[in-house]
Amino acid sequence: MPAAIWFGIPALAAYAAAAWLLWRRLPRLRAGEAPDKKLALAIGLLGALLHAMALASDVCCLEGIDLGVLKALSLSGLVTLLLVLGSSLRQPLENLTLPVLPLTMLALGAQLAWPSAPRSLVGTQPALEVHILLSILAYSLFTLAALQAWLLASQHRALHERRPSSFARILPPLEHMETLLFRLIGAGFVLLTLALVTGFMYLEDIFAQHLLHKTVLSIVSWAVFGGLLLGRGFLGWRGRTAVRWTLSGFGVLLLAYFGTKIVLEWVLGIIR
Repeated sequence: MPAAIWFGIPALAAYAAAAWLLWRRLPRLRAGEAPDKKLALAIGLLGALLHAMALASDVCCLEGIDLGVLKALSLSGLVTLLLVLGSSLRQPLENLTLPVLPLTMLALGAQLAWPSAPRSLVGTQPALEVHILLSILAYSLFTLAALQAWLLASQHRALHERRPSSFARILPPLEHMETLLFRLIGAGFVLLTLALVTGFMYLEDIFAQHLLHKTVLSIVSWAVFGGLLLGRGFLGWRGRTAVRWTLSGFGVLLLAYFGTKIVLEWVLGIIR
């Protein structure tokens, strides 16, 4: 049995247990109590550790690093989960893990269910690895920003209808949610900028045919998030405007990375 299975199955079990514990807290939160979250977060972190070991056994090989579509998706899910779990240790953001955990479980489950021979080897060049790491971190932060924007839209809708849902009532205040959203976007924008800069510096031809769509869409996404930050700073953009720009930028970035990889690897059969 592959090593990824030995670590991946317990990771899925730990994720499911953490999600169940966090879900059980919701009625008490609605009642105004503050139930302890440490056990759920600890189990989630244990699952993330096992997930990392499963990924390491699948991604690392003698020829380099294999970042095919499903493995890259699993890695992004892991990084996104680690970011939200780490933030939850100091801030009341553990409810954000409720949508993140199932998505991470799906990504890991897909990696385990459809193992494949290495399809997207990137070698062991340190500069290229830095570019890939920055790209994945930026994508993970923008994933959290998109989830945050979705929650923010739910809060605005509840306030507009004057019928706050039970889920909206357990979220942090609207001002805190917007502040967190723009912190995520700001950090993601910096990392995406660095990823683009390192790509231009270290990739031989970032506008090569197999990279053209990814590069152009990444630049478009960078421009969207940059425009949103400028609009926030100079025009005071917030609320639904911020939500629309965030989701639009994330949609373009999703197409840039995973959309391009799916077309190249699964449709055209190009192994890069």
